[in-house]
Amino acid sequence: MNSEYYVAAGRGSADGFDVVVTPDSAGWTESSLWTFTLSAGQSVELDSGPDEIMVLPLSGSAAVTSGGTTFELTGRASVFDGPSDFVYVGKDSAYSVSSAGGGRFALCGARAKNELPFRYVPASDISVELRGAGNCSRQVHNFGTADTFDADSIIACEVITPGGNWSSYPGHKHDENTATESALEEIYYFEIADGPQGAAGFGYHRVYGTPQRPIEVLEEVRTGDVVLVPHGYHGPSVAAPGYHMYYLNVMAGPGAERAWNIVDDPEHTWIRGSWTDQPVDPRLPLHTAPTGA
Repeated sequence: MNSEYYVAAGRGSADGFDVVVTPDSAGWTESSLWTFTLSAGQSVELDSGPDEIMVLPLSGSAAVTSGGTTFELTGRASVFDGPSDFVYVGKDSAYSVSSAGGGRFALCGARAKNELPFRYVPASDISVELRGAGNCSRQVHNFGTADTFDADSIIACEVITPGGNWSSYPGHKHDENTATESALEEIYYFEIADGPQGAAGFGYHRVYGTPQRPIEVLEEVRTGDVVLVPHGYHGPSVAAPGYHMYYLNVMAGPGAERAWNIVDDPEHTWIRGSWTDQPVDPRLPLHTAPTGA
């Protein structure tokens, strides 16, 4: 469908970044994402400006320096090799990212009111959650969620969906500040594992609205693609059989509380009850966090 909320790989590149999503480009106010590639020995000088930033290796390792302090990121071979360590950079901070061996990196961002300290989190501290059951099983790396990491506004996690499975399901939304829901702008950044002989993998992602706030997105997604969720129900994310799906979620909202409160599409919430007697997909977890990182 090529919705305005779908950014194909390469279409959102700018200023040396492979992916650029900012409040200005997305037409919203809070959430951002940049991805970039460094060759061996290359470095980049950055400034967080009004955003708090999480520097997350997608592949490879790096050193991140800010205010005279350097943290070494062990990273990982790919997004399918378990959670990675990461660093947090507060707003209004100059920082640099350098990589001796090269790699690809994500900068997860959100507008922040308060400046918090520069910090490092090892991969061994990342909570790995197996969510759902049966062909709705998925693996969640809760590295930057509200209940696992202290930040001003940003909420971030990674999800791995085995080939043939559905995730972000049942469809759910978080676009109002109510007793049961948080208003959060959300970014989905996708990578899809290759098949045999390097066959390019793919999947599908859906966003749909309400009569009061319509939106319609149904896209085939491949590595490097982005889908924006300004409002509405989102899900499922469907991994084609034979191809594992990864996505990075970055969320933030203007509300006073940093929380991920969601409501299901009432027509499909019954699906959760069907998982009670189903086992989690035995392929999960695909990888576990290293114990010595």
